[in-house]
Amino acid sequence: MIPIRDQLPTRRVPVVTYALIAANVLAFIWEAALVGVGYERVVFDWGLVPARFLQNPVIELPTIFTSMFMHSPEGWWHLGGNMLFLWIFGDNVEDVLGRGRYLGFYLLSGIAAALAQIAIGPGSVAPMVGASGAIAGVVAAYGSLYPRSPILVINPILPLWLFMGPLFTLPAWVIIGEFFLMNLLSGVQSLGYAAAGGVAFFAHLGGFVAGLVLVRLMLPRPQREHDPWAGWQSPPRLPGPEASYDPRFPRHPGRYPGRSGRW
Repeated sequence: MIPIRDQLPTRRVPVVTYALIAANVLAFIWEAALVGVGYERVVFDWGLVPARFLQNPVIELPTIFTSMFMHSPEGWWHLGGNMLFLWIFGDNVEDVLGRGRYLGFYLLSGIAAALAQIAIGPGSVAPMVGASGAIAGVVAAYGSLYPRSPILVINPILPLWLFMGPLFTLPAWVIIGEFFLMNLLSGVQSLGYAAAGGVAFFAHLGGFVAGLVLVRLMLPRPQREHDPWAGWQSPPRLPGPEASYDPRFPRHPGRYPGRSGRW
């Protein structure tokens, strides 16, 4: 299932999320321009090579960060999928954590993802590139904070388009649970082949687990009210003095419980 968008508003512009998307896209364009004139050398120099990192971790430390912003020029689907997930899930996590904490959270999730892949394939000489591990942490954080948030997805079963249409809505925990399960199953199947290269499934899993832990540790104290959705639908407007109440930005979140329809 491919998510298209969520429905949770944010209280301010997600500047860091947009900047991360821009940085990844610009790095991709730069790499694509180098194809045929030294792209392989750039990937080997700036991508994370587990075997090389373990031999000299101090010198190779920067590659943990540079590899988070690199994608294979042939893998534009990889870039597009990563940026789509970051765009859907990143803005609300940034809104909760604040810009500074969110950037730190993103980078720490990426570091955890890199270390997880190194642990699985310590002898690998294949450069690891991609933002998937850090973004997996963002996805996990969103699922922890907003498990019942409605997510619009593409109907993956074409015959059902006649009855359900091409799009339908599911709660976030279904989409994010599927994401984790698919990576777990694929990661187990890939055991023994990590050193040969391929998709870094354990980087995804490492980033995901880190995101679950880090988001709760990094929430501001006192914690701001971050979830205007107490159920499947947004809180209703109230009559009288609160008639102008906007359910997207509750002034007194505890007084406006969501409607029924929990998942």
